[in-house]
Amino acid sequence: MSKLNHYTHSGHCYPDLVEKKDGKVIAQLRSNLWRDDYIKINRTFQSVLKEPLKDGIKILFLARISFSPAYGLALRIIDIDPSYTLGDLEKEKQETIRRLKEEGIFGMNKTLQLPLLPQRIAIVSVETSKGYADFLKVIDANEWNYKFFHLLFPALLQGEKAVESINNQLDRIKKVIKHFDVVAIIRGGGGDIGLSCYNHYQLAREIALFPIPVITGIGHATNETVTEMVSFANAITPTKMAEYLLQKFHNFSVPVQKAEERIVDKSRRIITEEKTKFRSEIKLFRSVTQNILIENKNSLKERVQSLSRQSRFLFRNERESLATIKQGIGKGSGILIVSGEQAINQAMEKFFNRSLLFLKERNVDLINIEKNIGNMSPENVLKRGYSITRLNGKAIKSIGKVKEGDSLKTAVFDGQITSKVESLE
Repeated sequence: MSKLNHYTHSGHCYPDLVEKKDGKVIAQLRSNLWRDDYIKINRTFQSVLKEPLKDGIKILFLARISFSPAYGLALRIIDIDPSYTLGDLEKEKQETIRRLKEEGIFGMNKTLQLPLLPQRIAIVSVETSKGYADFLKVIDANEWNYKFFHLLFPALLQGEKAVESINNQLDRIKKVIKHFDVVAIIRGGGGDIGLSCYNHYQLAREIALFPIPVITGIGHATNETVTEMVSFANAITPTKMAEYLLQKFHNFSVPVQKAEERIVDKSRRIITEEKTKFRSEIKLFRSVTQNILIENKNSLKERVQSLSRQSRFLFRNERESLATIKQGIGKGSGILIVSGEQAINQAMEKFFNRSLLFLKERNVDLINIEKNIGNMSPENVLKRGYSITRLNGKAIKSIGKVKEGDSLKTAVFDGQITSKVESLE
């Protein structure tokens, strides 16, 4: 019995019966378990097994088969033997959980760090799935205009080949893992029988060991699968999964928006306060400067008057002194001129003799320098077999300035050679 399907308002149950072979569902049937029979059987289960009648147990039952032209074939369960233990589906699930825990990897994916803003999503789903469409509708048309990049890795999500198909797509994602922040496995609902693949050991192990967080939105509210248990996060529906990712953006953006508001508000208050202070400082500055200007104008007038009086007195005294000095200069200058003319004549003669000697000595030096310059001129140097190699018009002094493929120009005595560097030693 994969699912009991108990309706509390009527008390009736409509169990889903399933048969498996080699781990695969090969047959299933919906049956009826009326309220009175359910109460009796459930009481027996609680007495014998110490737990109620529930999903996923293997049962041995007594039933009556009937046929109605209106409702078709019906299978009514009358009694269930509680001595049978958990069914194959539940047993497989528990075995998978046990193996993962023994290997120490059951909670590994949950220990990973989800990026602050998980924008890049690798989606494992079916392109035509309603759940996938619901996810994209929420994530792409969000009213806050959060931007996401997502890429679909199409896979079968139920049936015999689901485990292999999902694992193949997870392997593909690993090859481009640096381009994604999170993996989303999205399924658009369906019966719990279709979820049996999500209890498979290989799939659960792959998700537990996946190098980035894996979130699941398999689309059901009961019977949590092992895949959902080991994943980083689990959402009941694809829509809830999209809301989970959007919430990560909210958690980041809301504090930023509040901080922005606080910064703007505080900035406005500071500017207002500073404007008020500035106006007060301007008023004080004007008042102080006006008083200083008035005081300095009065002081300046007094100083101008005092300077004028002292200047006239000084000029009068200096005129008298200048007249006396003028007379003394007239007498002394005649004597100085005579003696000065004699000294000048002697100095001119001495200067002429020394200048002539100096010019002769410098002429000899210039002749020697001219000879040396002629010997060291580029033209004469090149005649002796030397050359000048240039790169981009500049002479090359070190091999470190040259690389293979450079075009060089070499000047010799009678012309210029252009060459290309093939190797350096």
